[in-house]
Amino acid sequence: MFKKQFVKAKNLLIWGQEKLTKKQFIFLSSVLIGIISAFAVIFLKAFAHWVYSFATYINGTLKLSFINSILPVIGILLTVFVVKRVLGGTLEKGTSQILYIVARKASIIPKKQMYAQIITSSLTVGLGGSAGLESPIVITGAAFGSNFAQQFKLSYQERTLLIGCGVAAGIAAAFNAPIAGVLFAIEVLLVDVTISAFTPIMIAAATGTLVSTIVLNENILLTFREKQTFDYHNIPFYVLMGLFTGFIAVFYARKFLKTEHYFAHLKFGIYKKALIGACILGLMIFIFPTLFGEGYESIKTLADKEPGKLLENTLFGDYADNSWVLLAFVGFSMMLKAFASGITLGSGGNGGNFAPSLFLGSYAGYFFSKFLNLTGLTDLPVSNFTLVGMAGILSGLFHAPLTAIFLIAEITGGYDLMIPLMIVASVSFAVSKRFEKHSLDVKNLAKKGNVFTGNKDTNILCTLEIEDLVKKDYLTVESTQNLENVADLLAHSDQVIFGVVNGENDLQGLVYFNDIREVIFDNLKAENILVKDIMVQPIQTADLFDSMQTVMNKFEKSNKAFLPVLQNGKYYGFITKSDVLESYRNRLKSMIFE
Repeated sequence: MFKKQFVKAKNLLIWGQEKLTKKQFIFLSSVLIGIISAFAVIFLKAFAHWVYSFATYINGTLKLSFINSILPVIGILLTVFVVKRVLGGTLEKGTSQILYIVARKASIIPKKQMYAQIITSSLTVGLGGSAGLESPIVITGAAFGSNFAQQFKLSYQERTLLIGCGVAAGIAAAFNAPIAGVLFAIEVLLVDVTISAFTPIMIAAATGTLVSTIVLNENILLTFREKQTFDYHNIPFYVLMGLFTGFIAVFYARKFLKTEHYFAHLKFGIYKKALIGACILGLMIFIFPTLFGEGYESIKTLADKEPGKLLENTLFGDYADNSWVLLAFVGFSMMLKAFASGITLGSGGNGGNFAPSLFLGSYAGYFFSKFLNLTGLTDLPVSNFTLVGMAGILSGLFHAPLTAIFLIAEITGGYDLMIPLMIVASVSFAVSKRFEKHSLDVKNLAKKGNVFTGNKDTNILCTLEIEDLVKKDYLTVESTQNLENVADLLAHSDQVIFGVVNGENDLQGLVYFNDIREVIFDNLKAENILVKDIMVQPIQTADLFDSMQTVMNKFEKSNKAFLPVLQNGKYYGFITKSDVLESYRNRLKSMIFE
């Protein structure tokens, strides 16, 4: 039944594609992708909220204080089981994979990503894993956009555009924040877009927001209505808040990656590793229940007028009225979030860092302002600092100040805090950028030499592999040979350059045909001149594992058309500038017209 309906819908769209102009069909596609992405958000958010409500109800009614610690263990073990048994043993995590796929895989996302992220993240985060649902939502939306484009044989540019539509719709639906959805798609993931691409992305974001607003209860989403008046006298404190959140963002990024890497590389079986990590996470949640799940409910509690509720049903419940104990609880929760999220993902769970960044930001804002108030130094509006702190961490972690500013402005229901949001997000971004060149999601790509930017030339070069272009069949000579031997080689090849190597394949120098042209055909001179007498040292050499951007920089520095390529310090072959440029042209052509 479902298959028949799908075929009918597809045939209708094929008919529409034939009748509509290309631009009209893209607009229609953006609406459909917005709807599909919104329903993925609705499922994930509703499930996570239901589990949280269930755990809170059981905890409050039956006094089972350990229930919050058991659920994440079950969730992570189930996630590992699904990945191994259903998804073929592998699952790509993190939004950085979208950057990689757009730049290197022609915007073709595997079909399994349309459901893999939903299933695994709902098990991990929905059952209490300390991570966020937004990254899986973004990947799912991008996968819908890519596979929709593939079904209707759209070009690379159109596939990339629909990926952006899926991303924008996912974020917009998750927060009822269409502007933030558009900015996230453009600022974080698809930095190389034209003005004409804005319209379909905006349509998708608006559609996702509308569907989410109609179907989802507002209480499930992260929304705030409790704000205090902005006082310009507090501007110096907002600047300090920006510095504080910038350093906290750097701390989170480093500790998260280190923790995730440590657990991911433990020498245990996948189930044993998952059980160890999940049990440690469960213990952390038992002591600090605020680390359970996305943490959005605790953010709302912290931002309202009764933050002491955070201590209810915890080991510190008797001190709910003690402001210093609450402050210490918030501070420890804030610092432990990086480790909790790293353990969740490193031990086998699936999720992202978007929700943790908002959790961390709200806690940092509360801690900063409440501490100053308790010391008697000033009287800051704590709820305002709790809100703008989210923009500070989000900007610092993702290097996306515009997304951070407008997201918080939208979820707070207005733009009253625009000035402090701009101050905190900008300062935090500057601090984070000073200590971390790349954002949290891009950092792993950077380590592998796969950083993609708004420079299209650089991105295309990154898709080329030096191994595919190096010529390994070039003839070589030895330094003890004379030019007669070189003349014989020239007579049987069209080479204009020779590598000089010894018996151990070490590169000792180069011989250019232009340098020996005058003497190579003089038999008397050629017989008496040895290769070592006329060879020159290479100005630059390429390594087999260099990125193509690095290779092109070496071509520019050497001003040569050939570069010798080394592998582990040994001669491997030559790469020519003309071959690189030809591959670049072919790659650009395929990306535009395929």
